[in-house]
Amino acid sequence: MERASRLKTKLENSIFAKFFLLFATMLGTSMVIGDGVLTPCISVLSAVGGIKEAKKSISADTVVWVSVAILVLLFMVQRFGTDKVGYSFAPIICVWFLFIAGIGVYNFIKFDPLVVKAVNPKYIVDYFKRNKKQAWISLGGVVLAITGTEALFADVGHFTVRSIQISMCSVTYPALVLAYTGQASFLRKHNDLVSDTFYKSIPGHLYWPTFVVAILASIIASQAMISGTFSIIQQSLSLGCFPRVKIVHTSTKYEGQVYIPEINYLLMMACIFVTIGFKTTTKIGNAYGIAVVFVMTLTSAFLVLVMIMIWKTHIVLIILYVVIIGSVELVYLSSVLYKFDQGGYLPIAFALFLMSVMYIWNYVHRKKYYFELDHKISPDKVKEIMMENNSYRLPGLAIFYSELVHGIPPIFKHYVANVPALHSVLVFVSIKSLPISKVPIEERFLFRRVQPNDFHVYRCVVRYGYTDIRNEQEPFEKLLVEGLQVFIREYYMGMAHALDLAEKDCEAKDDGSTRENVDDQIAKQVEIEKEEEIMDRDIDVLEKAWKCGAVHFVGEHEVVASKGASIVKRIMIDYAYNFLKKNLRQINQVFDIPQKRMLKVGMTYEL
Repeated sequence: MERASRLKTKLENSIFAKFFLLFATMLGTSMVIGDGVLTPCISVLSAVGGIKEAKKSISADTVVWVSVAILVLLFMVQRFGTDKVGYSFAPIICVWFLFIAGIGVYNFIKFDPLVVKAVNPKYIVDYFKRNKKQAWISLGGVVLAITGTEALFADVGHFTVRSIQISMCSVTYPALVLAYTGQASFLRKHNDLVSDTFYKSIPGHLYWPTFVVAILASIIASQAMISGTFSIIQQSLSLGCFPRVKIVHTSTKYEGQVYIPEINYLLMMACIFVTIGFKTTTKIGNAYGIAVVFVMTLTSAFLVLVMIMIWKTHIVLIILYVVIIGSVELVYLSSVLYKFDQGGYLPIAFALFLMSVMYIWNYVHRKKYYFELDHKISPDKVKEIMMENNSYRLPGLAIFYSELVHGIPPIFKHYVANVPALHSVLVFVSIKSLPISKVPIEERFLFRRVQPNDFHVYRCVVRYGYTDIRNEQEPFEKLLVEGLQVFIREYYMGMAHALDLAEKDCEAKDDGSTRENVDDQIAKQVEIEKEEEIMDRDIDVLEKAWKCGAVHFVGEHEVVASKGASIVKRIMIDYAYNFLKKNLRQINQVFDIPQKRMLKVGMTYEL
């Protein structure tokens, strides 16, 4: 406990540690997204390439363009959701594992059953003694046998942990072991066929069924990584580390099943360019290996922090984990980096680009949020601003949108200073997404009065689940007004109830002999009636404002670097961030605000 607390304190107080952890996290996230590009490319291209075994006349360009067509089709069906795509192909993946396991057993029995001796670690030692540097380089190819496991985090968002454990231990792992054992037996008799062992080792009468199932299985492998990419971008977006994109939840049952249209399109274009540019699986494999091992190494490093701070694992076990697992992963990482100039540079380039985008967005997003916190308006200041400006009250309902949950955004003061007219009812709205399927209507709106007076100003936090949508059957303004009416009634009823309790308390203490107690009871009754009149008046004002129409105000913030800022800061804020902001989803699209009743209020933030 003390060790975890000390480490937590050191990390929180160290600027370098915070920056380093942010950098490492963004690097791992970027590598996973890059993995989401490379997995479909290498999976589909390697599966389609098997057709050259049956048709020697087919050129490499034909294989590439067929692969591109399959990739385009794969990304086109993503909008239907992981549920529909996954369940459509689930029986096929079972057939795939059955095929490779069966072929492996067949080759094992037919060619050389003695390869089972390879489980003896002595042979790997001998292998490294004989081949030395080449043995070390070959580890970059060996690591491709376990690719895909780095994306297991995405499966947790789609399935239960127990189902993943059962499927991995009872189906996936045994089938892969049998397949690789069978290929090893085949190579004992055909060591000249190393470059295309899989298709060469298939018995003739099973070639075409295996070829078809291999293509379909490659689609499943691609689907898993694409889903993982969507999932990790969703998490990055919720942490303010990724530009605004549209998140579509495709399942009412599992939060992790999401589809992101913009990312889907960009992934598709990247896959097409990589497939056409590299054409063969050799260079893509080199790039793929670097991405996978980087993700695994970073995951293991972060797991050490989890073991120390959350699991409170014994220090001896932590040291053993670092020495054993860490050393193995670092050896693999050094091996795959050896082929950096043979295609391995691609995931590094992807990662550097994505890290730049993520860091710039996160940096300016935090600066902008802190600016709003520092310049937010208190409830007392709202009254002062409105009285100073002698604002004319227009009939109608004004809805101001802000990311701030507490306080009034600075955009309000800027608006009042330039437009000395306000609607009769003002509501400041913050929209928050919750990690649950649906939020009941009666719990969706959380209201608070900003000023309990004649200004009719309210604060509202709107909470949405990931399957809640706005539609014509449930117009946002109607639900907002109905919720506000309920809040006003409960607010004044609560005050009346408090007065009623106070009156009863006085009656319990009163002996009936004093005139003052009678006067107090009469005064409290008058106050209760007055509160009821104010409640009726507030509800009447709200209903009239609603009938006159609602206007949605959205802040159009222009973010600029403050005077005297460094050249790097100016480039990040004035050019890079503003370029991303203008070319990606706007805030009114995120909030799904009716365009015909929306007004944008411009304001400059100097950061």
